[in-house]
Amino acid sequence: MSRPKPAAKNQADPLATLSKFRIIIRAAQRHSAAIRKQCGVSGAQLWILQEIADAPGMRVGELAERMAIHQTTTSNLLDALVKRGHLKKARSDADQRVVNLLLTPSGAKVLRKAPSPARGLLPEALSKVDPAKRAKLDAGLQALLDVIENADGGAGAQPLPFTL
Repeated sequence: MSRPKPAAKNQADPLATLSKFRIIIRAAQRHSAAIRKQCGVSGAQLWILQEIADAPGMRVGELAERMAIHQTTTSNLLDALVKRGHLKKARSDADQRVVNLLLTPSGAKVLRKAPSPARGLLPEALSKVDPAKRAKLDAGLQALLDVIENADGGAGAQPLPFTL
């Protein structure tokens, strides 16, 4: 079996790039597992708690937008947090159709004992990358998606399902 030829110095070796993907995904998996172990909630649920702690009373649509996930997915994650007593939903006095989200003392306790970053390893890391480099990364990832057959575009509006 022949080995692939090394890439030119100005081109990234596909296997080296694949290795970087593996490192990134594994780091995010470990962070997610630590959240689950320490807090008993998923990484996406912890992110929700942080968003609501930062902006008490926000609405479901606002939360979905901040997390770049589908509103139905957001509602499902919220229902689990409400059921566990970490959040409460309160109807607006001004408009009973509006539901505001509030952190409970139990939710605040989860946030206090959570490993950082509460918004997740990948969103936090991406926010720290220089905007010009992040734009190049985004363009490169789009180029990769462009050559993947049957890529599920809807998956971009769902939280990552990390399990070890």
